[in-house]
Amino acid sequence: MNPKEPLSQPRTTESMPRFLRLPAVLLATGLARSTLYRMVAEHTFPAPVKLARRAVGWCDDDVRQWSLRRLNKSR
Repeated sequence: MNPKEPLSQPRTTESMPRFLRLPAVLLATGLARSTLYRMVAEHTFPAPVKLARRAVGWCDDDVRQWSLRRLNKSR
């Protein structure tokens, strides 16, 4: 690293995607687990992202956008 090069700005957590685990998604949406996975299979709810070998999560922005679309459809 060249000491004359400017240091890059550290990444803020705002620019990083936030992942929700299943209990948080169920709480945020009010859906049952079986309904959530049925909707994922029907492509009517965002699919989870694989975080590790045995862990998945949903992107917070995707869940939020889905909720807003549902709210707008109901009005």
